[in-house]
Amino acid sequence: MLKLCFFLCLIYWVKSDEEEKCPEFTDLNLGDALSGTELHVQLLLYTRDNRDCAERLIEHNVTASEYLNTTKKIVFVIHGFRPTGSPPAWLGDMKKLLLSSDDINLIIVDWNRGATTVNYISAVENCRKVAEILKNYVDQVLVGGASLDSLYMIGVSLGAHIAGFVGQKYNGKLGRITGLDPAGPSFTGEPPERRLDPTDAQFVDVIHSDIDGLQYFKCDHQRSVFLFLSSLKSKCDIITYPCDSYLDYKRGKCVDCDAFQPMSCPVVGYHADRWKKLLIPYSSPMKAYFDTSDQDPFCMYNYLMDITTWNKSLRRGFIKVKMIDDAGNTVESQMNSEASTFQQYKKVKILTGFHRDIEKIAKISMTFLTKTLIGPKKKLRILQMKLKSLNNPKRLQLCRYDFVLMENAEVTFRPIPCSERDA
Repeated sequence: MLKLCFFLCLIYWVKSDEEEKCPEFTDLNLGDALSGTELHVQLLLYTRDNRDCAERLIEHNVTASEYLNTTKKIVFVIHGFRPTGSPPAWLGDMKKLLLSSDDINLIIVDWNRGATTVNYISAVENCRKVAEILKNYVDQVLVGGASLDSLYMIGVSLGAHIAGFVGQKYNGKLGRITGLDPAGPSFTGEPPERRLDPTDAQFVDVIHSDIDGLQYFKCDHQRSVFLFLSSLKSKCDIITYPCDSYLDYKRGKCVDCDAFQPMSCPVVGYHADRWKKLLIPYSSPMKAYFDTSDQDPFCMYNYLMDITTWNKSLRRGFIKVKMIDDAGNTVESQMNSEASTFQQYKKVKILTGFHRDIEKIAKISMTFLTKTLIGPKKKLRILQMKLKSLNNPKRLQLCRYDFVLMENAEVTFRPIPCSERDA
């Protein structure tokens, strides 16, 4: 009898320990991907009260949750295709930064069983099924007191389209959907009801960072995630410029944010919805373009350079710019890939960006380049140069008048504040 009691007590202790263990994101491997996985979805809830230990939501009894507070914003994070089976590398940072930025209910949608496969089409086919399961959860939180306005879905790759499918089920009344490089294959060119669409939520913002769409193992596909994470760190804002095309943006045709006052130009990432009121007058989606540096926090400090030349003959070339402060700190511009065309007395706008900012510019260096290897060196005779900070438009605009740039020769000068007429 004593032995039996000891055995039963021991079993009870082990079971209790398992029940208290924190649920975790499903961790699979390449072998699972090769054999394929059956769809299974679990929702892991984190709040500021349980940052380090998830609560698994019960599919048919969500309101029994200990931590879910339906009076607060509810943010779903939905991953995409997992060809190797491992948890997304960015998941930990996403959880930590979202909870640090806002007092929210954070729900990680784990459909790794179903997304882990070498057969991409199989994962695509599971997207609709995941959306249906999510609708069941959402219906319950709505009954529990949540509002559609407070629901926000962040979807990565295939996850972006899953978020769109959920939004369609509520006729676009979800508060917000953010698509981080929505998957292209099987979705590009499809009608709106078969992919993420601007009508799937009250506010839909998408960061595109992968132009080819087929190379899933390239860093550019995940760059959108890291840009979004950077927006949660509050080190700087990545400013975007509404424009019809990237070429027009690079030519400096769309960098006047005054047209969007008092909100100014939109920013990338979590705080993009501050700009959503400006979209109300527009009947179609708006595209906005931006450049980034090559590492976190990815911000670029953009300047618009206006140059008026007085050469009688046409000149084509590039302008390289350096800015120097009184301490000798120097930043160098990233040159455009397309040459500018300079004609007599015609103003040319050049968008130039720097990885760091200099608040008080003491000197400016300029170099005229044509990238030609033969023929005589060209001269660029400049009637006026004007430099304007786009990130800090209230700064004084700086000018320089009547000087000559010899091809491949750096010219350094002290700029002066532009006159009121030139500014």
